[in-house]
Amino acid sequence: MATISFEYTLGNIDSIPAEFWQHAAPYRLITFTGEMGAGKTTFISHLCNYLQVEDAVSSPTFALVNEYAAYIKGREEVIYHIDLYRLCDAAEAVNAGMEDCIDQAKRGSAYCFVEWPGKADALLFAPRLDVTIEVTGETERRMTLHIVER
Repeated sequence: MATISFEYTLGNIDSIPAEFWQHAAPYRLITFTGEMGAGKTTFISHLCNYLQVEDAVSSPTFALVNEYAAYIKGREEVIYHIDLYRLCDAAEAVNAGMEDCIDQAKRGSAYCFVEWPGKADALLFAPRLDVTIEVTGETERRMTLHIVER
């Protein structure tokens, strides 16, 4: 797959998750990179709404990991929403139990949406989908999808 980009505004963000999920569904590990305030958590919240998560989706910045139940293709699935922003390295992520969440995704028994993945690169696996969100205006964003095969 070539690099795919989506342009959207915060006002029409609900139009993006369906098309995004067409590309993302095969990947159990999806990372989200972007500057502070780019909208990583906002997009993940809209994506979780699309995936029929019934729980309130919130930023896991202080909790580090939020767990949600979703209904994907009529099947109940677990989504781990992980935020590595406050961590220094992969060792801290392991100590916080994030390795277990990522291992579940690797085994195909959960999805992991990881914000600030560069803080714990050693825990990531391939194949995965890396997503970059760029601020292009006050309410405008560009999202770029890149598959990591190895």
